[in-house]
Amino acid sequence: MRYSTLTQRIAGEGAAAWQIHDRALAMREQGADVLLLSIGDPDFDTPLPIVHAAIDSLLAGHTHYPAVRGSQGLRDSIARHHHRRSGQAVDGEQVIVFPGAQCAVYSVVQCLLDPGDEVLVAEPMYVTYEGVFGACGAKVIPVPVRSQNGFRVDPADVAARITANTRALLLNSPNNPSGASLPLAIWRELASLCIQHDLWLISDEVYSELLFEGEHVSPASLPGMAERTATINSLSKSHAMSGWRVGWVIGPVALCEHLVNLSLCMLFGIPDFIQDAAQLALDRNLPEVTLMREEYRRRRDLVCTSLAHCPGLHVVRPDGGMFVMVDVRATGLSAQQFAERLLDHHGVSVLAGEAFGPSVAGHIRIGLVVDRSQLADACRRIAQCATELLKAKSA
Repeated sequence: MRYSTLTQRIAGEGAAAWQIHDRALAMREQGADVLLLSIGDPDFDTPLPIVHAAIDSLLAGHTHYPAVRGSQGLRDSIARHHHRRSGQAVDGEQVIVFPGAQCAVYSVVQCLLDPGDEVLVAEPMYVTYEGVFGACGAKVIPVPVRSQNGFRVDPADVAARITANTRALLLNSPNNPSGASLPLAIWRELASLCIQHDLWLISDEVYSELLFEGEHVSPASLPGMAERTATINSLSKSHAMSGWRVGWVIGPVALCEHLVNLSLCMLFGIPDFIQDAAQLALDRNLPEVTLMREEYRRRRDLVCTSLAHCPGLHVVRPDGGMFVMVDVRATGLSAQQFAERLLDHHGVSVLAGEAFGPSVAGHIRIGLVVDRSQLADACRRIAQCATELLKAKSA
């Protein structure tokens, strides 16, 4: 039987990147001692007030078809939250709710790009972006970054890749996998390029609440950018709600209308009881959220300190997020080879940087998704793996 060409466009390295994680899961199910650091799923439980809000909503009978664009209450809460965080004044009419930021990115791309359009994406990039743009036939133009620059994109590199076919720029700050965030000065230069060349900006801000150094800048708040920016965020990381699937887009009203039409065809909204819980998450000042962010910071510091002087390894300290990138090239192996050996011989599952693009070839991504005791154990195993490789290399 024949399948559409879409099936080829949504496959590739991004889809294959998770194979090592799947193998680690299978090993654990068979009783192996495996530490899973290969996926960005928070290990914290969702704060109980949020859980109780969902239960109360269920008991109240909020189980019918939802509003496709999201409930008015949740959209207003998202708008207020965004205004507090960014200074950009928005209202609920500029917000569309989706089942997770992944779906939000996919939907925005479908509404902005045509086959053959070029989109500039800072690389390393999240592994699913490749399939998302492939689905609509757009061409990804990677903008490489450099580890010596903290993996931050250089506006000059963006400018050099703009052509007559360039339609949009996608940036993820803080970045997954590198944890790099962009300061105001860089955002201003990028905003100027978007305005000069009439580009859309897709701003993926799902790690904005997990920033440890500096101040998060939401580029839609800059002059001339609100009408050309789609801001994407979610509660998955900040509130340990990855399984709840709550994300959103903030953008111009016209874009939101197109997104509603797409949602009608594909999704028909997310359940009201989940929306009620999400609204409480945004409206309440929950101490658990602050505690989780501080714990991620401590885990980041633990990894950076533990591996700082380990022969064969070079740690790139992230500004935020829930990952740490480590350069393993001095061991003599590629990142994929190192990750495979680390899993097979030391029981630690990490992702190889190659899955995110050439800029992080030779780096592994360590997820800060276990408690500090397990993370310290994982660091010891990673250091042991590097030491063994160096000894074999010099023998």
